[in-house]
Amino acid sequence: MKHTARRMFELLEPICLVTFFADECNEELAALGHPTYWDGYFASRAASLGRVPAEVVDAAFYSFAPGEAARHIPSAWATIPPEASFTARERGSAASVRRILGAELAGSPGLVRAADLATEAAQGAPVNGRVMFAGMRSMPVPGDPVARLWHSATMLREHRGDGHIAALLGERIGSTESHVLSALDMGIHPAEAFGRIHHLPAKRLAAVMDGLRERGLVDADGRFTDAGRASKQRIEDRTDELAAPPYDALAPAELDELVTALEPLSATLAAAGSQ
Repeated sequence: MKHTARRMFELLEPICLVTFFADECNEELAALGHPTYWDGYFASRAASLGRVPAEVVDAAFYSFAPGEAARHIPSAWATIPPEASFTARERGSAASVRRILGAELAGSPGLVRAADLATEAAQGAPVNGRVMFAGMRSMPVPGDPVARLWHSATMLREHRGDGHIAALLGERIGSTESHVLSALDMGIHPAEAFGRIHHLPAKRLAAVMDGLRERGLVDADGRFTDAGRASKQRIEDRTDELAAPPYDALAPAELDELVTALEPLSATLAAAGSQ
């Protein structure tokens, strides 16, 4: 089933990425009063957890540098209720999907079927140990098919993300270290130039790289060793394995139907760069 999970990730990710790449979501959050992209990001994504402290958001998100969540939580909720931020995120994301797909695809029976099957898969998955997925699954499922497709795709993305964190922890890979491995996997060298970590203090980045060298995961030049590549591959394989349970809720014919329904939608979104 891990191959199914990887294929579903490829198909669903372009739907989810509109939240981060397209304009509509950020515009909706800005209209609420969030002054920066990151205020809106943290406020809206963490909203399903309720008014938890920054330490909880930091633990659940995992991949951000220590202290980054505290720059936005709970201050981003001081005058804007979490529920309002969540609704704005969903409304803006659905508007992006609808715009990119165009009226024909957005109103097609295939999209409705994809939304229904993806929701069935997401709601049929266990929540044990899945903090972000549990939070997202606790939110109301939209009636509008386009919004429901985004909602279910995002539920499944959070499910996968929770499993990815477990895989990273199993390999003893910290949050900043995970970005270094991802950068190297994408061919970015030096890894410290990667957009997700390049802003961090040079001393901190140097300490992270030194730690990876001591463990034999990167070489003196900051590139993957064989052990580093093997560690990264184990993380990806384990992530796929842990992302498979939602699709057990679908019969084989339904899973095939979901893939077929998603393919033209995902291809159109990917071609537009989800923006």
